[in-house]
Amino acid sequence: MPTIRRTLKNVVKNYSDAQVKVREATSNDPWGPSSTLMGEVADLTYNVVAFTEIMQMIWKRLNDDGKNWRHVYKAMVLLDYIVKTGSEKVAQQCKENFHAIKTLTSFQYIDVDNKDQGMNVREKAKQLVALLSDDERLKNERTKALKAKERFAQNAMGSPSESGRRMSTDAALARPSSLGEEEIQLQLALAMSKEEHDEEVRKQKSDDIKLQLALDESKKQHDDEVVKISLMLICVHFQPVGTAAGGANDSWGAPVQSAVDPWGVPNSQPANQNVDPWGSPARVKQPVASQPSDPWGVASPAPVQSQSSAGNISHLQSNPSMVPSVF
Repeated sequence: MPTIRRTLKNVVKNYSDAQVKVREATSNDPWGPSSTLMGEVADLTYNVVAFTEIMQMIWKRLNDDGKNWRHVYKAMVLLDYIVKTGSEKVAQQCKENFHAIKTLTSFQYIDVDNKDQGMNVREKAKQLVALLSDDERLKNERTKALKAKERFAQNAMGSPSESGRRMSTDAALARPSSLGEEEIQLQLALAMSKEEHDEEVRKQKSDDIKLQLALDESKKQHDDEVVKISLMLICVHFQPVGTAAGGANDSWGAPVQSAVDPWGVPNSQPANQNVDPWGSPARVKQPVASQPSDPWGVASPAPVQSQSSAGNISHLQSNPSMVPSVF
């Protein structure tokens, strides 16, 4: 019945093949996961997508409550197995989530028969914490487990007789020492997959931020150029009209009148005429009308004195007695 229910849930939840294998290896069945199943999960950890799915499911199992203590224990066994035989990212993600694993060292659950079922979880968590805390030991354990797995695979592809003779020895070397170790290996592989996914997300966000900063800087420079051009146009358009070049300001003279008065009468006197406060008004000379020159006409004759005037002068010269005497 639990198997049927788990199968239906896999279909309803649309779990992937990697997630289904993890769920099967960490089920509530009263027996541990097989080495073959855990080996398949370990191989899937080298796939980026499957790694993420595996680690997510293992972390979910490790967070189950006490009544599902088998989920927690089998997840620890699987995690320990894939830490040693799976991708190196599994151990890396487990180190990043070291606190979550260390918390399980105090896992508690007493069943209806007053039996401490949390003891196996605590022991498995302590073993995994010690393994993750010692890099040299972790490296040696991985080397040993991978060699055993490789020999087991070679024997499986060899002759049936040779495989039969060495099957038990290789299987014993490849199989984890306990069910909890295999669960721990599986959990580590999932953690590494999750870490790789998070790293890709952080890199993408960093690239987006750099692009946005570049766009903002470009827009700021463009706006500054627009403001400068606008200010220059405003200054040119509203520039005040200055006084004539070379004009000197006379602090004791009369104020200079505007050159053009659109509403007044044109000024008849020159602007630079000196004003004499003690003298008589300046006489205005009558303009002399100049005759237009005719380049094709005859020259005008010189002015001739009138005959009456000439006769009077000649008469006075011939009769000096007519000139009045002053004395």
